[in-house]
Amino acid sequence: MGQEERRAAVTALVGLAGSRDYRDRADAGRAMSSFADVPGAAATLLGLVLDGGDTFVTRMTAEALLRPRDDVGLAVIAEALVAADSQRSSHIHAAVLDVFGIFASERDDATRTCEALATDPNERVRQGADVLLEMLNEINPVLYPERGY
Repeated sequence: MGQEERRAAVTALVGLAGSRDYRDRADAGRAMSSFADVPGAAATLLGLVLDGGDTFVTRMTAEALLRPRDDVGLAVIAEALVAADSQRSSHIHAAVLDVFGIFASERDDATRTCEALATDPNERVRQGADVLLEMLNEINPVLYPERGY
């Protein structure tokens, strides 16, 4: 898929993100997370993570942004944590636990990414990266790399 098609997909998903139906907004968040690197997508994704109408939208969008375990998704989540009310923050935290609670290596990779985001030019991303880093450091994953003896 070329850049033009990716921009067209984001444009269509921005429209869906504006729906009155929470299910449409959640679908938009999940789908748009795959296009988080396309200009204009991050602002809409941030709005969906902070959705004022339904925390289901918050939770589904946050999980979708975290699953690729990349700096773009983690930056949106970090910025959202700074602006989130306690209810949305709780749902974001639950998504962080779900995504990073199994494999220690994935949690550790996300920790390194958050450490790098701590120098981001965006003040809100820097502040949120600290909050996200605290969340990640509290996780005791289920599976650790096998140690050779």
